[in-house]
Amino acid sequence: MMADPNAPYGYDPQGRPYSDKSKIVAGILQLFLGYLGIGRFYVGSVGVGIAQLLTCGGLGFWALIDGIIFLTSNDRTDAQGRVLRG
Repeated sequence: MMADPNAPYGYDPQGRPYSDKSKIVAGILQLFLGYLGIGRFYVGSVGVGIAQLLTCGGLGFWALIDGIIFLTSNDRTDAQGRVLRG
């Protein structure tokens, strides 16, 4: 069976392609460097990353909540709409 070039990491149970980005890496980056928007830049959400950078991650609250959601959610996606891998 050959790998799908459109989804090199496979598909989730709902048939959505997996991203090359990890939700664990994104979550940890958000928890520790979220005040700089690093977790958002990692997944390709440049606009939100800039907003977090300019607001110091919503004074830390936005970054903390965002990091926790990245780690616990199975529906977070990257900039191309692909589901983050676990």
